[in-house]
Amino acid sequence: MFTDTHCHIFKEYYENINEILETAKNVGINRIINNGCDTKSNYEVINLCNKYENVYGAIGIHPENVESYSNDDLKYIEENLNNQKIIAIGEIGLDYHYTKDNKEKQIELFERQLKIAETYNIPVIVHSREATEDTINCIKKYKVKGVIHSFSGSIETAKIYIKMGFILGINGVITFKNSKLKEVIKEIDLKDIIFETDSPFLTPEPFRGKKNEPARIINIAEFICNLKEISKSQASIITNENISRIFDI
Repeated sequence: MFTDTHCHIFKEYYENINEILETAKNVGINRIINNGCDTKSNYEVINLCNKYENVYGAIGIHPENVESYSNDDLKYIEENLNNQKIIAIGEIGLDYHYTKDNKEKQIELFERQLKIAETYNIPVIVHSREATEDTINCIKKYKVKGVIHSFSGSIETAKIYIKMGFILGINGVITFKNSKLKEVIKEIDLKDIIFETDSPFLTPEPFRGKKNEPARIINIAEFICNLKEISKSQASIITNENISRIFDI
């Protein structure tokens, strides 16, 4: 049995959420962690967690929403951390891909959420794109643990995050033909990795071009098992232990 540790299962992307979850369950995906990115999606995360036994959630403000969030949005996150199905603050972080003009605002938002995580002793799920140095410097200021979502950095960066107590979220990117992540993951112990889809995005090969869904964890797991020459049962046991080490799940 596997867990999709990072997805975005929202009405915006899926008309048939029941079917999506049932398909995942039928191929051995026994849990998903649904990630919010603003108050609207955070609200939907909580509703799905309350509706489905096997759905857990992370709530947070994504860096792409730095210009539109309010203090009330952060207050909403704090007020809902007492829900036992909410197991992390996420998806949060830094993203300089489109612009660095608002990096100070991004850092402020990121650190405010890291502070909440530290205060409530809850893990974080971190998005970092073209912002590795600032991401590391921000995290170092707080006593937090969690996941580096969609990790695609170097072996040196991976070792820094792992030493800081973080685990690496690996998704369909590793299956892409031009991905250099394969060589990095060969060098990383499986105890420092968890599997994620980032559905509906980053669909793994050979399904690229189609909408992603949690059932595709199986394809990611199979790819990594072949890469590391281990069985799926071994991968299932180890990655579930990794999840339990990070999340109260």
